[in-house]
Amino acid sequence: MAGCLGQSGGSLDSVTVAYVPIYPNMQHYVMEQAGYYEDIPADITIERFSSGPSVVKAFASGDVDVALFGITPAMVLVDRGTNAGILAANSKNGFKIMATTELVARYEQEGAATFERFEQEYGRKVRFGVPPDGSVPDTVLRYWIEADLDIGEMDTVVAKSTVPPAKAVQTIQSGDIDATIIQEPFATLISQDEGFGELAWSGEILEDHPVTVLFANQRVINDSVVAQSLVEQHAAATEFTTDAPDTAATHAASVIGSGVSEDLATAAMDSRASAFVSDPHAITDQTETMGAFVATVGNIEAPVATENLFAFDPYDAIQE
Repeated sequence: MAGCLGQSGGSLDSVTVAYVPIYPNMQHYVMEQAGYYEDIPADITIERFSSGPSVVKAFASGDVDVALFGITPAMVLVDRGTNAGILAANSKNGFKIMATTELVARYEQEGAATFERFEQEYGRKVRFGVPPDGSVPDTVLRYWIEADLDIGEMDTVVAKSTVPPAKAVQTIQSGDIDATIIQEPFATLISQDEGFGELAWSGEILEDHPVTVLFANQRVINDSVVAQSLVEQHAAATEFTTDAPDTAATHAASVIGSGVSEDLATAAMDSRASAFVSDPHAITDQTETMGAFVATVGNIEAPVATENLFAFDPYDAIQE
């Protein structure tokens, strides 16, 4: 699914923007639906991808110039030698660990000992539904268990199964898992069922951690006019979302489609896991922390240095 927007001009005639249809990419939905892409001095083609790894392939092959996706795919691309960088943050603090009310009540009483005591009582580990290894939510969950709670390596503490975010609601409601780490609006949807509650929020686990980012190749970064315009429109979309959250949510629902109604998208705006930001400097510290965990699962060789992962100049230029 692709569409042509924007106007030609500048040294870059055309730019292909890829996005993964998840709620944390809120700025994209505003930019597309409110016409912000049309103010960028290049022909903008928008392409939708089902997952971060699929964007990584397209980006690495040169089919995509700009991507709105998780920060860990951005790390993977730079680690593999792709000349590209993060122009802006999209979202931060964007996950909730949702669990059965029984597990939530246990955790409130027992804290970090919950997992060991659960296993002693039931003869099995707590079953966690988690997106793939090295994804942003997987990384945050590993940090919570291994560094924050400090109760051992994740795979020895919980029984982990790979569950995509869109399937997590059905999987937890059917009783196949006891808990999941999930973004909005699915955290809100799970919370609407009285059998489940919030175990923890990622903003208290790893304060100001990034979720998704605006990532561009060197071709875009080198065209300062296009790069600055892209970041300027992104910042305008963040401001729009802050000022008119219900309208932004409607834009998101109309683009995301399946499983995300306007009512759900709007309700999720009230969540503390809905935090949208453009400033790339706001996410650098925790990006370094997360990089160490992404490296431990083997998705990247070593944590990517901030100066190699971020391209701050376009954002800094529009602040002057």
